Amino acid sequence: CLEAGARKVVVTDVSCNEPRVCFEHSGIAAAAKAAGAEVVLPEERRFKEVNLGGDVLTAWPVLEPFLAADKVINLPIAKHHSLTGCTLGMKNFYGIIGGQRSRLHQRINESLVDLLAFARPTLTIVDAYRVLMRGGPTGGSLADVELRKTVLAGTDPVALDAYAAKAWWDLDFQRLPFLRIAQARGLGKMNFEEVRSKVVTV
Repeated sequence: CLEAGARKVVVTDVSCNEPRVCFEHSGIAAAAKAAGAEVVLPEERRFKEVNLGGDVLTAWPVLEPFLAADKVINLPIAKHHSLTGCTLGMKNFYGIIGGQRSRLHQRINESLVDLLAFARPTLTIVDAYRVLMRGGPTGGSLADVELRKTVLAGTDPVALDAYAAKAWWDLDFQRLPFLRIAQARGLGKMNFEEVRSKVVTV
C-alpha cells in the first residue's frame, strides 16, 4: 500500500480475545510493523458512536481509525461459523465495532448486511491458506483445520463470500440469508459465476 502511494497504513481489529495477545501471537503485529504500517489496538478511547443507518445497526461504537480511512482493505480468514455457516468478508466487519456484539446475534444476517453497507470495502482479500472447517468461529482442534493454500481477492464482497461458502463448505449460497439480503440491497452479486474472475496458480 505504501509503495502504491498510501500516506499511512493502519492495521486494526476488534478481536474476540485480548487484542494485544492476538496481534502478537498471530504474527500480524510484527509483519505490519516490518511493512511500515501502524498497528492500532482497540482501546475504549478509540471508539466513536455513530449512526450506521442500518435496519438493525443504528447508533453503535465504531473504531475511529476505520472512520478516518479513505480506503478499506478487508482481510478475513476463512472459518466455519455455527450461526451463519461461515465467517468470511461480511462477518469480518464485526471487527470494526465495539459494544455488546453478542446482542447482534439475534438478527445476525441483517446486522452483517448493515455492516457491509456502512463499510463499503475497497478490496476484500480472503485468507484461505488454512481453513477452519468445523467448530467455528474459534475452533477447538487442529483436526478441524484443512490446508487449502488459497487466497481470494476482489471488489465484490458478496460474490467472494458466496464462492467461498460453496467451495469449502458446499453451502448453497442461494439459501444463505445474509447473501440474499445483501444482493437485494444492491451490495453485490451472490451468483459469483456472473462476476469476471481469474485463477492464478503460483
